[in-house]
Amino acid sequence: MKFLVTGGAGYIGTTVISALLDKGHEAVILDSLVTGRIEFTRGRIFYQGDIADRKILTKIFKEHPDISAVLHCAALIVVPESVDQPYEYYRENVAKSNEMFEILRELGCNRIVFSSSAALYDKVEGFMVRENSPLAPNSPYSRTKFVMEMVLQDFCSAYGMKGIALRYFNPIGADPKMRSGIHVEHPSHVLGKMVDTALGKQEFFTITGTDWPTRDGSGIRDYIHIWDLAQAHVKALTEFDQAFERAGNPENNYLVINLGSGDGVTVFELVAAFERVYGKKIKTNQAPPRPGDVAGAYANADLAKKLLGWQTELSIDDGIRTALQWGEIRDQILHWD
Repeated sequence: MKFLVTGGAGYIGTTVISALLDKGHEAVILDSLVTGRIEFTRGRIFYQGDIADRKILTKIFKEHPDISAVLHCAALIVVPESVDQPYEYYRENVAKSNEMFEILRELGCNRIVFSSSAALYDKVEGFMVRENSPLAPNSPYSRTKFVMEMVLQDFCSAYGMKGIALRYFNPIGADPKMRSGIHVEHPSHVLGKMVDTALGKQEFFTITGTDWPTRDGSGIRDYIHIWDLAQAHVKALTEFDQAFERAGNPENNYLVINLGSGDGVTVFELVAAFERVYGKKIKTNQAPPRPGDVAGAYANADLAKKLLGWQTELSIDDGIRTALQWGEIRDQILHWD
């Protein structure tokens, strides 16, 4: 089977493509390279361009009429940056996605898998969230994901398209074969910063927020190995119609599925796990929460098992280990300007 992956030169997109190729499928990358990496496109079918560019999308589907579904990963994703730059986030994540969905509809592509986020969820007692838990996105980034879920759902209801929104929790680690990993020079997410601290690229790992109502005061997250996350995408793309059948073919042609491990881990606990795997202590300090930060949540992942036949297989230790391995070679593979 063949799939189009927008944002296919990014951390998640390129790992999904590796997983698809390993299973014998084909993938076409559309990426503007604003944040994606040219290094991740080598040896792969690649079109450089904007997701809202009608000309390039038409060219892709003319040259690859056998594309059966689109995985839409392209987005700006840094929460504090979204607070400072809301216009850019709504333009890139909402306006352009809306235009792309319409172009895909006109081109006859009716299956879309959308990269959404667990950042949509409201605070809930116990921090475990199901797909029907209350939503309260509290940053421009998370609101762009919320808006695009609604847009996709409305497209599916009105135009007979079908959509699956995958709500990611917190991806960690790297491709076990070291084909890809974190693709930015200065990672903004928690494990990337721990790795940079261990490698001496920054002096401290800063724990942002230590007064949350969690068991130790630090934020709680559901950390999922990027390779497990990629396998869930393979399932969603290759068993797209079967997932709807297993769900009873909902009338609105739309599914929401959590992708997480089902376990909540605090930042202090993640630091302890990191030091255990790394074999050394790292320097830490503490600071107030960043703009847009929340206490966190972790997934109830029962629906992913039911509809996709998927559950996580790799541990947090596996994620830390591969992240450290990637951190050691990242600068050899990615060339910074």
